[in-house]
Amino acid sequence: MDTFQHVDTLLDDSLIAPLVLGPAVLGLIFSFIKYKQVAKIKIDGHPASLVGARSDEQAANKKRVDKMIEISGIISKGAMSFLKAEYTYMAVYVVVFSVILYFFIGSTSPKEIAPTCALATTIAFVVGAVTSMLAGWLGMKIATFTNVRTAHECWQEGGLGKGYAVAINGGCVMGLSLVCLGVSVLYLLILAFQKYLFDDSQTIHMYEAIAGYGLGGSSVALFGRVGGGIYTKAADVGADLSGKNDYGLEEDDYRNPGCIADNVGDNVGDIAGMGADLFGSFAEATCALVLVATCPALAEHPTSVMYPLLVSSLGIVVGVLTLILAGLVYKVDGEADVEKALKGILVISTVLMTPVAIGLSQQCLPETFAMGDKDVKSWYCSVCIGLGLWSGLIIGYVTEYYTSHSYTPVREIAETQKQSAATGIIYGLALGYLSCIVPVFCLGITILVAHTLCGMFGVALGALGMLGTMTMGLTIDAYGPISDNAGGIAEMCELPSQVRDKTDCLDAAGNTTAAIGKGFAIGSAALVSLALFGAFTVRAEITSVDILNPWVFTGLLFGAMMPYAFAAWTMKSVGTAATAMLIECLEQFKGIMHPTNPVAPDYEKCIRISTEASLREMLAPGALVILSPLVAGLGFGKNACAGLLSGALVSSVQLAISMSNTGGAWDNSKKFISAGGLGNEFRKGSEAHKNSVTGDTVGDPLKDTSGPALNIVMKLTAIISLVFGTAIKEYSAQDGGPFWLASSQN
Repeated sequence: MDTFQHVDTLLDDSLIAPLVLGPAVLGLIFSFIKYKQVAKIKIDGHPASLVGARSDEQAANKKRVDKMIEISGIISKGAMSFLKAEYTYMAVYVVVFSVILYFFIGSTSPKEIAPTCALATTIAFVVGAVTSMLAGWLGMKIATFTNVRTAHECWQEGGLGKGYAVAINGGCVMGLSLVCLGVSVLYLLILAFQKYLFDDSQTIHMYEAIAGYGLGGSSVALFGRVGGGIYTKAADVGADLSGKNDYGLEEDDYRNPGCIADNVGDNVGDIAGMGADLFGSFAEATCALVLVATCPALAEHPTSVMYPLLVSSLGIVVGVLTLILAGLVYKVDGEADVEKALKGILVISTVLMTPVAIGLSQQCLPETFAMGDKDVKSWYCSVCIGLGLWSGLIIGYVTEYYTSHSYTPVREIAETQKQSAATGIIYGLALGYLSCIVPVFCLGITILVAHTLCGMFGVALGALGMLGTMTMGLTIDAYGPISDNAGGIAEMCELPSQVRDKTDCLDAAGNTTAAIGKGFAIGSAALVSLALFGAFTVRAEITSVDILNPWVFTGLLFGAMMPYAFAAWTMKSVGTAATAMLIECLEQFKGIMHPTNPVAPDYEKCIRISTEASLREMLAPGALVILSPLVAGLGFGKNACAGLLSGALVSSVQLAISMSNTGGAWDNSKKFISAGGLGNEFRKGSEAHKNSVTGDTVGDPLKDTSGPALNIVMKLTAIISLVFGTAIKEYSAQDGGPFWLASSQN
């Protein structure tokens, strides 16, 4: 009994359901309250400010209000039409892949429970995919609902603080709703499996089936990230090249037919795409449940089994408290306050989550227990979660340092752009490579310490720790496209210039928080992928991964190549789609810019071009990620698959960080120059500004398409290998090589 010194003091089993579902309900109620606060804002042009104004001023004001409502309606309609088209593709994929999944799981599971395992895994896969789609749809609805209200609140005295509050409220609706849905649906799925499909002796098989939930979430994330990333950058690059370069128009000029597609794309990529990405990370981090279920010392205690899920659920409470405290501590009155308030949200949530992790470890886990060949103490688990939690914050701050124009690296790029676009691009690439150093050290230390203390279970807990503040990470990430859209609406509706100045201030901070969000996503993806890899080795019965083995090394080389092939295809896809957008915009400009008989821009045609191009171009990169681990594992053996996963993970982390930060730095160097950071002689229209626009255009697919989508390369290859782990083992020779080679030798 010494091994379980305080088993009797473990949290009562009857409290599990309230502690999992209670925070989810609280988060949904809080997000609904925030939604109602946003909905109360009337788009009326602030009539109180026009009392006594001339009739022509009132008429001009009404015209602007009508235009705001019209433009926001087109953005919302375009975003929803893209989601409808994308989800149609996804539905076909889910149906087809479900059949494949059912067949393979059924043919490789123990005969007595094969039908049950196949059915449960398929159900979990479909539920994970549908939940991810629902979360993306909710995020898109609230973002396109909030953007116009953010612009409207900036259109008054003291509008900066009011616009910030609206954008944050809209962002938190997405952040809280997504995590609440993920936690509650997963818990209800576990309860349903326990009641209807599995008995107490089949717990391990049940949690292996639950891995399908992560596979469904990541599959949607693949199409959301790749399709959304291609959409947003095709519209952005096409609109910029035609409007800015050929006609000298301001960004978001209403005469540019691609500008609304660009605003739609901000939501498609950074709302639906990022939401699906982090939902996939959360769903895949449930591999910690599989590891708990395989540990006899923990499996006999329901409280211990639910420990990983409780970490995520109480993170919701931390998110709600963070928003309340941040609202009291950080008042946004001036430009400098915006970035400070956004970073404050991350700091507060990290500080609050730390004691929660310590308390849960003490209350949910035995004081000492055996995890594989390791004797683990409960406080070791607190350390693992804390390492992931604080590593995430450090990665966020390092990302900010390399991408914000408040610091030296971005300003150095801006200085070099005085000379040429080429020197700016050289410095930007160097910045991206340098920005990998600290995040990789953080990930390396987290993995080393966590694995030393708790094995792969510790790595999974590190991932859960980094995702413990996911509600707030998603909040500040969604804030970015909301404020960006607000600036676009202000420009297209010809609101007073001071309104655009305020929205630009919000947007500049949003660019930095978007980069921080990408840093969080990449870091958590790396930890989740390694934990999934560990679970795969257990399921496929791989005791060691020896790079001297020719099949492992071959797989390693191919895995390391995959991110480059994936990035190349997605970047070329952006170029192809952007060219189609550019041709359409230039054709329309002939009529739009006609000196005597100008015609109205056809926004919807440009939206349609981006939608069709992105959906068409996402298929090849998607097939690469989905099929590679299956071809490697089923065709060349489990050793080749293990090598492939190792190479893809290590290569993707470096490439994702460097591409995301390089693109973010180029973007903010352009904004720094535009705001007069190099002096008024280098503002818009100068050679330095034109050079910065070139850098920003090159960086667009790096930071918003290829870089962030590499998260999915890491995660999806690993989760597919885990789910098909038993099949991969069955299709391998005894030495881990391909089955057909063993047959020929015999």
